[in-house]
Amino acid sequence: MSFIDHAKNPYASLSPAVWRGSTVVFDSFEDFVARKSRQPDGYSYGITGTPTARGLEQRIAQLENGKHCIVTPSGQSALMTTVMGFIRTGDHILVSDSCYGGLKAFAQYWLEKLGVDVEFYPPTIDSGIEQLIKSNTKMICLEAPGTVTMEMQDIDAITAVAKRHGVLTMMDNTWASPLYFRPLDHGVDFSIEAATKFFGGHSDVLMGSISMNNADHYSLLRETQSILGQQASPEDCFLVLRGLETLNVRLKEQCGNALQIAQWLDQQPMVKQVLFPALPSDPGHAIWRKHFQGNGCLFSMILQPADESALGAFFNALKHFPIGASWGGTHSLIAYYPASQQLARAFSPTSEPIIRISIGLEDPATLIEDLQNALQTYERARR
Repeated sequence: MSFIDHAKNPYASLSPAVWRGSTVVFDSFEDFVARKSRQPDGYSYGITGTPTARGLEQRIAQLENGKHCIVTPSGQSALMTTVMGFIRTGDHILVSDSCYGGLKAFAQYWLEKLGVDVEFYPPTIDSGIEQLIKSNTKMICLEAPGTVTMEMQDIDAITAVAKRHGVLTMMDNTWASPLYFRPLDHGVDFSIEAATKFFGGHSDVLMGSISMNNADHYSLLRETQSILGQQASPEDCFLVLRGLETLNVRLKEQCGNALQIAQWLDQQPMVKQVLFPALPSDPGHAIWRKHFQGNGCLFSMILQPADESALGAFFNALKHFPIGASWGGTHSLIAYYPASQQLARAFSPTSEPIIRISIGLEDPATLIEDLQNALQTYERARR
């Protein structure tokens, strides 16, 4: 998309303008009275966006091969806004057991108290999810791969079941991004991206997006955004627009490096298992290879058994991996998820501690050297 239009704007720039403002003014009494008719695309109050937000929404919709998009202040807010737009007391909602923890907590500790029938399902159930559909099932929440344990889901199989029963589907697609997988092309109703990650790309902004094709869904969610106050700031929209300019080159480099490092880790004696669908050894590899055009920069691993002090020695030996829970930025990150977290899940593939790694733009040889030193430290500490 070009931001240059010399015919309409005597000041043309390669950068989009940052439109700030909370209040929209109107030309007449009649125009003000009819202000709600401007939605869902127009402007009636700052809570539903400025031209900067609309520019970002158009860019993301193009990436997703969708007709409509709404941006929100975070990936979590995008998930919650979508659910709140359609789920009511008495509805049944199916949530993947491996999805983002914030969505699971919202479903379990808020939706259930609001009278919603929340059911967590095994992420690898695929077409078997039909057995869980009830007369009041309203939505299925997917994420592929899972946010920590990396289970793949057969999206085509699940959306086929959902369509037969008139059930909505929402998928968190942040891991692959629309460059490597487009949920809307596979029958998903709402494609969610934590733009905090790949779209922003530099670990300095929070943002979420909801993309869709159905105009009625779009209108309802724009109204939901207004009611819940889920608007992103123009400055943050600008940062994500700027991040999108380098999305393709960043993903190609980061995700290629991630595959190289995951393959190396898969051969290390202190590594019990690498959880990464792009590896042939991963249980979800066949589904990933069939439907995805590439891999993300995020994967997990399980080390050979040891106590937590040895895990502490591993982390404290790292020099190039900051410890942090986010991912997708230009800097590599590493995070720890204790065994208790896996044991608390209903359908976890493991009961062991998990180390999750996000690969940035650093030299992969440097990162491998850092991991090798940490693994050697771990081996010494577990003796």
